[in-house]
Parts: sequence; structure tokens; C-alpha cells
Amino acid sequence: MKRFSLEQKTINIRRMDIRLSPDQGRVVLRPLGFAYSEEYVKIIRRALALAESDVQRVLDQVLEEFSSRHRWLNKRLLARFHYLEHLLPPGGNISEARKLLIGSYFMFEYSAESTALFNPSIVAHPDQSGLSKGSLRFLLSLRSTGEGHISTISFRSGAIDAHSGISVDPVSRFLTEPELIENSTYDKALFGRQVTEMGLAGEWVQRVMSRLGDVFTLKELKNGLKEVLQETAPGQKIEDDNTAKGLWFLAQSNYDIEFGPDQELSERIIFPVTSIQSNGLEDVRLTAYRDERGSTLYYGTYTAYDGRNVLPQLFETEDFRHFKFATLNGSGVQNKGMALFPRRINGRYAMLSRQDKENIFLMYSDNVYLWNEASLLLSSAYPWEFIKIGNCGSPIETEAGWLVLSHGVGPMRKYCFGAFLLDRDDPSKVIGRLREPLMRPEGIEREGYVPNVLYTCGALLHGDQLILPYGISDRVTGFALVSIDEIIAAMEDSGDTILNS
Repeated sequence: MKRFSLEQKTINIRRMDIRLSPDQGRVVLRPLGFAYSEEYVKIIRRALALAESDVQRVLDQVLEEFSSRHRWLNKRLLARFHYLEHLLPPGGNISEARKLLIGSYFMFEYSAESTALFNPSIVAHPDQSGLSKGSLRFLLSLRSTGEGHISTISFRSGAIDAHSGISVDPVSRFLTEPELIENSTYDKALFGRQVTEMGLAGEWVQRVMSRLGDVFTLKELKNGLKEVLQETAPGQKIEDDNTAKGLWFLAQSNYDIEFGPDQELSERIIFPVTSIQSNGLEDVRLTAYRDERGSTLYYGTYTAYDGRNVLPQLFETEDFRHFKFATLNGSGVQNKGMALFPRRINGRYAMLSRQDKENIFLMYSDNVYLWNEASLLLSSAYPWEFIKIGNCGSPIETEAGWLVLSHGVGPMRKYCFGAFLLDRDDPSKVIGRLREPLMRPEGIEREGYVPNVLYTCGALLHGDQLILPYGISDRVTGFALVSIDEIIAAMEDSGDTILNS
């Protein structure tokens, strides 16, 4: 076993005074649901029995209490009524006020940040207009956690000036969800590969696929499933057949959402949509991906969690208004912490991952949604990371190589930051690594929902300064600045010290 010196050159970390803290007063309207239709019907009947004067009185109270807390409250209440309108008894005219009141019985406020606002990722903002010379506007994704420990994705923006001063933009008092786009399209060839990866391929599936074009919609898939079920098992529903249910689950895991043009970035929040996401969308790692034409597409790899199982997934966006969500597939798609490289390497997509809950792997693919090739890149080597290591976001390209921030878990489950350097042309070569943590939880940073944890999902290079937003003990988000030259200068030449010793 190779022995290591624990000495390391000093790296100066400038911790900023900025804190992004959860705000329990920022609430979002969410649909209130029940397990059985009878429960809806019972409440609706009670509302229908009210005298019109009482309807108006109760509605006025609702609007007085909640109108100032939400955009388009009336519109949202009316939409909720129309969603449940089929449960009303036939006949009869219903006033606008009564419709709004019925809608209000099936909505509730959810404090998405009531518990935590943490684990940030950062990219350069798509809009860099109106800045002073030497400044850079940035965009943050954050993991927001509320009632039931459900994790959602929220956003912030800010700027760093020429003198390394950081400011965060004011936050909207509102939180609003996007619209789910129901006419999302699917690529038949890719969908077929995903079906095969799920072990669903077969004659029955082929009968469904033969009814679909090269590009199809969710509605067209649903019609195809119903037609084949009618032919093979008349009267059977999609949810009653395991294969049909699997195809439908896969399709529903791929969807589009869109925010309105007048919804500020800080009021946009993304909730779970599918069953595998039911307990949260965790730890987005943003990547500003540059294609061969020089265009930028923003990818976000994240972990979907249903309370028991985890599934790596991905979204893409050009403007942080329209998002396309998709499943990641292939034998390499396992565990947590996937982070894309911001460009192709030798003509292929590249991504860091952690297949075994302990080590860092490198993956290559010709398709950003399909990953099969994985090789061990980095293992625990130093005492502060003996339990496990993982990446802290997308690799950062520098003249010296790909800089990757890492996290390591050591004694007393303390999470610290490290860093290592990969060859620019061949990222399978680790050419440098910090012996000691770049940052450790210190002082009050050790206190929070999960003590002794520093965690980030990405950093951003501005000149020679690395902007490092980081989660503090799974509670709040802080910022630090550090010279990238100091990080690289403090690294040891990796030689043969990197892999299992």
C-alpha cells in the first residue's frame, strides 16, 4: 500500500457573507387531491348546497387572504374547478363565484423552501447584457425542500464584478409552477432503445411500435396501446398490463414544461411530475454545453427519488423557460451524481458518474440519453474521503486540464470538498489531485439539518477566480471564492496514487 504525505500548499479560501436561506413565506399553489372520487364528490355537494350569498361571502374571504400571495389566483382556481367538473351532477347553472369557491377547496399552499435551500449549481446566465466591464451574470439552480421532505428545483441569479464582488438579485415574492406540455414528441428510434434497455422488447411491443411514426406524441402512443390491448386482451386497461404499463411509464417520464414569459427566474419552481420523482428532484448538476456550431444548450443531470429508489435523469433547456425532461438509459446509468462534460471529447459525449456508491467513474456515449460504457476513474485515497467520494458538478476546462471538484466523506460522516485535474484530451488520465480538502465545514457551517456537510453541484470560473456556491449542512447556501491557480499549484502529481492502492 502506498503511503501519502498529508501536507499541502496553502490555498486561500475567501468565504463570502452572502447566505441564501429558505423563506417559509414563499408559497406555491398546489392541487389538493384525494384517493377516491367519492371524497371529491362529497365536498362538491356541500359547496353546491350553499346559498349564493354564502358562496360570495366565503369566496371574498378566500380572495382577501390569498390574492396577494399568488399570481393569477382566480385563473388557477377556475382551472382546478374545470379539472373536476366531470364529478358535478348533470344540469344546473353554476355562478362564476361558486366555480371559484369549489376550485379553492381542492387547492392548498405549499412552502417549498420551508426546510432547506441548498446544493447549488451554477452556470453563466444566458443573458449577459447591461453589465459593467469585467462583470459576469450567473444563474443558480438550487434544491428546495419543503413539507414531507419533497425536493424541488428553484432558481436564482446574480453577478460577480471585475473586483470579485458577488451580488444576488432580489427574489420575487411569488412562486409559480410551469405548464405541462401535453403534446410532447418522442423519437421512435431512441424510445425503442429505451424500451429494450427496460427489458420490454417483444412481439407485443412491436405491434404497438408499428402503429407509431418516426416521431410520435403521447396521445398517439396511448391510442396505440389501447388498440393492441383491444386486439389481444379486450377490456383490459393500460394499468392492468405490465408491458403496456411499462411503456406508458417510460413515455410519461419524458415530458416538456414551460414557464410564462412574465414569470421571473426566481419565482420558477419545478415539482415532481412522475411516480419515480414523487419524493423529489435532487441535486441538479448544470452544464452549459457547447456544441460543434458554438451554440449553448443547458443540461441538468439530477436524481429522481420516489422514497425508495433513485433514477438518474436529465433535462435540457435553452432559456430556462422551456424544459425538456427525459430518462437516462443504459447499463452505465446507476446511482447518483452524474455530471456532463461541457463539450464532446474526441467526438463523443463524456460524463462523470458513481456506479458503486463509492468511486468516481468516467463514461462515454454517442447519445446523451444512453450510457453503457463506464470505467473507474478515481478511488478514495486520503483519510478525509475513506468512506466515499463523488463529483461536485460539471468539469471545468482550464489550460492545465479539466478541473473537477469532488466531495469526500470521512470520519464522523463529515463532507468536505476536494479537487482533481484530468487531461484535456484524455480525461481518463488523472494528472493532479489535492491531498487535503479544499474546504471543510467550519464553525457555524457544521450546524444544520444534516450537520458537518459541505456540498455543491457546480462551480463557475471567472477570470482566475472560481465562484463556488455551496450547501451548508443541508440547510442554506453560501458562496466562496478561490484562485484556480492556487488549487492547481497545490495538487500533487498523481502518478500511480489515484486508483485503489
